[in-house]
Amino acid sequence: MKIDNIKIFSGRTNPALAKAICDNLSLPLGNAEVLSFPDSETFVKIIDHIRGDDVFIIQSTSRPTNESVMELLIMIDAARRASAKRITAVLPFFGYARQDRKDQPRVPITSKLIANLLVAAGANRVLTLDLHAQQIQGFFDIPCDHLYASPVIYDYLKGKDLSNMTVFSPDVGGLKRAHAYAEMLDCPLGFIAKRRVSADVVEATSLVGDVNGKDVLILDDMTETAGTLMAAAALLKKNGARSVRAAVTHAVLTDKAYERLKEGFLDELIVTDSTAPDPRYKDYPITILSVAHLFSEAILRIHNNMSITSLFKIKGF
Repeated sequence: MKIDNIKIFSGRTNPALAKAICDNLSLPLGNAEVLSFPDSETFVKIIDHIRGDDVFIIQSTSRPTNESVMELLIMIDAARRASAKRITAVLPFFGYARQDRKDQPRVPITSKLIANLLVAAGANRVLTLDLHAQQIQGFFDIPCDHLYASPVIYDYLKGKDLSNMTVFSPDVGGLKRAHAYAEMLDCPLGFIAKRRVSADVVEATSLVGDVNGKDVLILDDMTETAGTLMAAAALLKKNGARSVRAAVTHAVLTDKAYERLKEGFLDELIVTDSTAPDPRYKDYPITILSVAHLFSEAILRIHNNMSITSLFKIKGF
């Protein structure tokens, strides 16, 4: 596949992932100046010549979320005004994805707003990973390629002893995801009923499935305060689980999350580098899996106008 007339740039939220993607493609990372003025305004200058090029801008809209979003929009606008032929916004982590519906009166649908802003800024297509809700793909009026971290997580898990494993969803909403993993791993499936007490406090009330003496794998798309994961892990251990590990695509861990990890209910937390790994990870049982190869392959196929469907296939699924 050809890789001519392609330029890849990175925002400031996850430059290590962008560099890894470029290394996989044997391409240099695009040269752009991105900085903040003393009054906190963001300034972008694209140094490379990109007229007529296929441009990919990599930016996880993670903490600081609003700055990350604005930085991405400005980079897209700069590329558009520099006469890029096509601009793809690559969002390994799509912030505001949980605000995808009106679940109470007089609240916004912020994920739709972000989609509108990306289009208004000049993005021609979007490439993202494990959206919190599938319907967000429909919020875009431009093509949206949605990747899944499951091939990366599966490759890691298949090297483990799966003979005693049971896959669990930490809530009813994640059952579809957990069911897919249970089929891929040929494992039993269970789920936990939870009650959200507040934004960062979750109570796991009951579980469905056999956990006594089992090695349990909890699946979720993201964790922030680790409230859901810790409540689920505590309930599973209380009901006789031999070990509990969790696989989460996006780790946006807060100080509260690290406090909860110290409680020791999770034997392993598996995350990807869709958000920049925190230096504190080394002090906890956290395993980081890279999605660089997944994105580099998707970028190459998009550039060559090829299908990315085969990137989803695992054991024929």
